Amino acid sequence: MSWASANQAVAPTRGLVGRRREQRAINQLLQTARDGAGGVLVLHGDPGVGKTALLDYAVEIGEGFQVARTAGVEMEMELPFAGVQQLCSPFLGLSHRLPQPQRQALDVAFGLDTGPTPDPFFVGLAVLGLLSRAAEERPLLAVVDDAQWLDHESARAVALLARRLPAASIALVLAARQVDRSLKGLPELQIMPLADPDARALLEASLSARIDGGVLERIVVEARGNPLALLELPRGRSPAQLAGGFGLPGVPLPLAIERSFTRQLARLPDDARRLLLVAAADATGDPRLLEHAAENLEIPESMLHLLEAEGLLQVGARAVFRHPLLRSAVYGSATPDARRDAHRALAQVIDPHIDADHRAWQAAQAASMPDEDIAADLERSAGRARVRGGSGAVDAFLERAAALTPDPARRAQRLLAAAGAKRDAGDQDGALELLLSIDDELLDETERARVDLLQAQVALEQRRATDAGRLFLQAATRLERADPQLSRETYLEALGGVLAGDIKVIGGAPAVAAAARAAPPGRLPSRPADVLLDAFATRLTDGYAAAVPAYAQALELLLAMDVSDDDAVQWLSISGARNANVVALELWDDRALHLLADTRAQATRDSGALGHLHFALSFLARTQMLAGEFADAAQVLDQAQSIANATGNAQLVSAPIVLAAWRGQDLQASPLTDAGSQEAARRGWISYHYAKSVLYNGLGHHDLARDAAQEAFKLDPIGYGTFLLPELAEAASRAGDLALLENASTWLSQRTDVLTSKWASGIEARVRAFLSEGEAADRLYRQSIDHLAATSVRLELARAHLLYGEWLRRDRRRSDAREQLRTAVEKFTSMGVEAFANRAERELLATGERPRKRTAETRDDLTPQETQVALLAANGRRNREIAAQLFISPSTVDYHLRKVFRKLGINSRTQLAGRLD
Repeated sequence: MSWASANQAVAPTRGLVGRRREQRAINQLLQTARDGAGGVLVLHGDPGVGKTALLDYAVEIGEGFQVARTAGVEMEMELPFAGVQQLCSPFLGLSHRLPQPQRQALDVAFGLDTGPTPDPFFVGLAVLGLLSRAAEERPLLAVVDDAQWLDHESARAVALLARRLPAASIALVLAARQVDRSLKGLPELQIMPLADPDARALLEASLSARIDGGVLERIVVEARGNPLALLELPRGRSPAQLAGGFGLPGVPLPLAIERSFTRQLARLPDDARRLLLVAAADATGDPRLLEHAAENLEIPESMLHLLEAEGLLQVGARAVFRHPLLRSAVYGSATPDARRDAHRALAQVIDPHIDADHRAWQAAQAASMPDEDIAADLERSAGRARVRGGSGAVDAFLERAAALTPDPARRAQRLLAAAGAKRDAGDQDGALELLLSIDDELLDETERARVDLLQAQVALEQRRATDAGRLFLQAATRLERADPQLSRETYLEALGGVLAGDIKVIGGAPAVAAAARAAPPGRLPSRPADVLLDAFATRLTDGYAAAVPAYAQALELLLAMDVSDDDAVQWLSISGARNANVVALELWDDRALHLLADTRAQATRDSGALGHLHFALSFLARTQMLAGEFADAAQVLDQAQSIANATGNAQLVSAPIVLAAWRGQDLQASPLTDAGSQEAARRGWISYHYAKSVLYNGLGHHDLARDAAQEAFKLDPIGYGTFLLPELAEAASRAGDLALLENASTWLSQRTDVLTSKWASGIEARVRAFLSEGEAADRLYRQSIDHLAATSVRLELARAHLLYGEWLRRDRRRSDAREQLRTAVEKFTSMGVEAFANRAERELLATGERPRKRTAETRDDLTPQETQVALLAANGRRNREIAAQLFISPSTVDYHLRKVFRKLGINSRTQLAGRLD
């Protein structure tokens, strides 16, 4: 008999008790998908509350729908892409219709091909594209049960799918115990316990005979409205027990349910329990493996019939337990020896040429003693998982490999590798636990230094600033002998963290700089990291002027970097990019700043390093704000947030806070910042003080602006002085703080004395104008405008017109003031810088002129995503090209364009350019 053909029909679910609200929501979702719009619904609630039954209901009523179904399995969480591969398997024949990068990413992720590690975001796009193409034929219902147990990579792909469905005929229904971060903001429905009347009706319908009313009520009370508990608590009890109420549990769910399952298992023959254990030990649910393993264990086929008759296990395309808690009960109640026997039987029947990783994992679970052969197999599996992008699996394979390694020194090395993998996967606590378990005496000097470095990076992620500083310096010092190049990179990482306020060391940044200068020199030819470290160390120890030559050399190397080189892109992606930004700002080079931002964003996008694109786009948005391109900056930040949601990257960036400040929005209440500004304030971010100074200067609260800017400026933050100085000088001037204004002027002249920059010269002329009167002040204001007009820093140019106009009005030159103030109003309005536009209007009113009513442009009616799509379409891009650029599906592009046409009152692409201008 083929075990795959044995299948028990699912019980009808249309008669669900007490679920009218949930059924209406599912019916509406399916109808929306039939109409071509698509949508998602997240069902969440306690174990056993009925989420799976509602998924079955969706499948049952989805007449005309194709069905793709997957479920997370707790024991399968270490296997990368396992959940999403099951979801996609019915449609893999359509993969040839995907763009080549997506098809390649999908094939590598699913182990169908070899190649570079696929970015999870590309895999998610491939899943979206694959299901969208399947839905072109007829609507598709995608069902995901136990989403909380999906492997990390599958969870990312499903989250991306859920957020990109508006234009596809796909209904996605997910069931999870809780709504985690990746699913936040999606349509959701909490599945509540049944009301007592519904609970009583369900219980009575499930009983084969009447029972004592008091006992029935007690079961209802014990179950607390949980449908699974209502069905399971009476199971395995004799009529006498039910009649008298003996033995009813008084323990919390889900333990009570598991105990109910355990009672049922106790009544089964030993062979039936062994078969259930084999099924529980195999997370893939492959019926062929189950059959062959059962044969090896000499379990008769009749046991499968018995389990199906009892309703405990169904074997069709997959072996499926009646409920996930039953799987847990089966595995949890077995003895360690019985579990190892089950895993061993599975390992023996898995073909190592077809699924070496699965076989290695089963063999590892079967091992009771150290075994180098199995450990080596697991290490190789970790390597393959890393190539496939399975970050969650790498540390699981390596950690188990370390546990099975006989040689203590080799075990320590594998623990170190596992700790690094855990840190890369985001498990900082797990990484630290492994690092603390390593015996330093078994490691060489380089490995000890790497332990320090990993501990430092974990401490930085956990915001233990003092521990991070100590460990970074300890690692850098140890690496000076073992790996001088890595030592210098470690010093640079430490210095960057200190400058950003994320790391604390005794003596601060100068202490780190002094240690770095005493370290071995960098290799020749010089790397950007080496020159950057020298430049920052010189700046902190010898002053700004002494650092300018090194700054210039570093900027030259950064601009000449080969962005097609993987190592270069990886270095640029986080700390390297921040340091590159700092160098351009220190040199007041606006064009280099924008070029580095644009190049980095495009290189990161092209390389598929989507985990870092969030930061690259945030950096780009900051440069766009300086250029006055606030609409573009908002669109870029919208895309950055979308990518952050899809990749699970929740690290806070400052660009949205700064954008809100320039728009004149309350930083604590702006939808751009949400809780971000509260966290930035708590951490004392320089960006937060800068944003406050911008906001208060725009609103005319110059005392508050001065205090906020001075709080950050007194730290002499490398790079940030370029942003802070204009705010500090203006606020000090308006607040009458002459001493602070003169200090700002001196600070700036130290820069302009040793560098040539129209940007710096324009700001310096403005600051000197604040300190001057009469013709001298007039000349300096005009010089400031002339200098800034030669730069791309349009924001400061508009500011220069405003400040000159305000000075002219106070000098009673109203006609001249109106000209400058009108220019300021127009520039700020076109940028969307509301607070400063309002301030310029008030000044213009004070001259006796009433400003023209400002009206929003037509494109302001479009969402950021619609605007991006419309602008690309207006420039002649085809849907597939737009989709590739914005990381969405072609059908989603078409969906957005239809909305754009409707909003703009047009009916063709040729009309777009004229309307968007």
